[in-house]
Amino acid sequence: MKSIKDIKNLAGKRILVRVDFNVPIKDGKVIDDFRIKKAVPTILFLQKANAKVIIISHLGSNLSMKPVADKLKKYIPNMNFLGEKILSDKTENAVNNLNNGDVVLLENLRTEESEEKNSPSFARALSRYADIYVNDAFSVCHRKHASVVGITKYLEGYAGLQLIEEVDNLSKVFNSTHPFLFILGGAKFDTKIPLIKKFARDADTMFVGGALANDFFKYKGYEVGVSLVDKGNPEIKSLLKYKNLILPTDIEVNKGKTNRFIKPNDVLVDENIVDVGPETIKVLEDLISKAKFILWNGPLGKYEYGFGSATEKVLKLIAKSNAESIIGGGDTVAIISKLKIEDKFSFVSTGGGATLEFLASGTLPGIKALK
Repeated sequence: MKSIKDIKNLAGKRILVRVDFNVPIKDGKVIDDFRIKKAVPTILFLQKANAKVIIISHLGSNLSMKPVADKLKKYIPNMNFLGEKILSDKTENAVNNLNNGDVVLLENLRTEESEEKNSPSFARALSRYADIYVNDAFSVCHRKHASVVGITKYLEGYAGLQLIEEVDNLSKVFNSTHPFLFILGGAKFDTKIPLIKKFARDADTMFVGGALANDFFKYKGYEVGVSLVDKGNPEIKSLLKYKNLILPTDIEVNKGKTNRFIKPNDVLVDENIVDVGPETIKVLEDLISKAKFILWNGPLGKYEYGFGSATEKVLKLIAKSNAESIIGGGDTVAIISKLKIEDKFSFVSTGGGATLEFLASGTLPGIKALK
């Protein structure tokens, strides 16, 4: 990929920058600006080079980007929000009247159905706003959308600083030092099978927690109660043959207002597996103390329902370790932001599904489009 640092004579050039500002919003305010802060270096680099910067992003389905703009103004001087329809005379006039060093954020891309359909006409229309396209949205590079893939057919494309940082750091996983510990949590078993297969071969130890572990428990014939499980995957049997794949030794289950820690094979029919237990945390503590390289994606419990205790404890253990550490996954990163320990890890990825796909295949559609 070509970097924005390779662009000659940025002054006066109109640069269309695709970022991912799909951040959580509550009561009209951004409550976690991790992804916004990650895009700031690229925006400032272009602004200081006297380019005319046009920022585009998606946010939910039909939400306005205004709360994002309010937050972004704290980091970017002379930043303005254009709340008009993306393809309109008003937007076109505003873009054409930008001065050198101006930065403008356009409205939510997802208000245009053509975006997700990768419409050539929409991509071409977007391209008319700029001279150069920059992708700084690693977390959407697995999507074949107009603003990620289609637009590169009409504008010369470059990688932003954050995109390059993501690729460089995640690529370290392919040549990691050992002992290599891989922790995989969360749900969506089908999307994580390629990772389990890959890192069960590459990692010295692969710990599987979260709802993923429930699928293994079920296959072993354990009662899983009302816990979240996959519909059943025939590949589980072959995955269990890997001797370096380990599962929780104890778990936390919930029923109404009652929680208890038990062995995985002691779950009752009306109980819900919600987290890993203290014995499992001790197992992970020992593995972390010996590891030189740690990769983690996905929480160990049902974080969204208030069961993030084990995930927090293990994150703190990794933060204090001497191992090189790379963390990804939306919920995992949200916990890191809450704990304010982003700088305690070697690298924290902005990606969720994009991180998973990159680790499994080594590239993504949005990255290929820039080459």
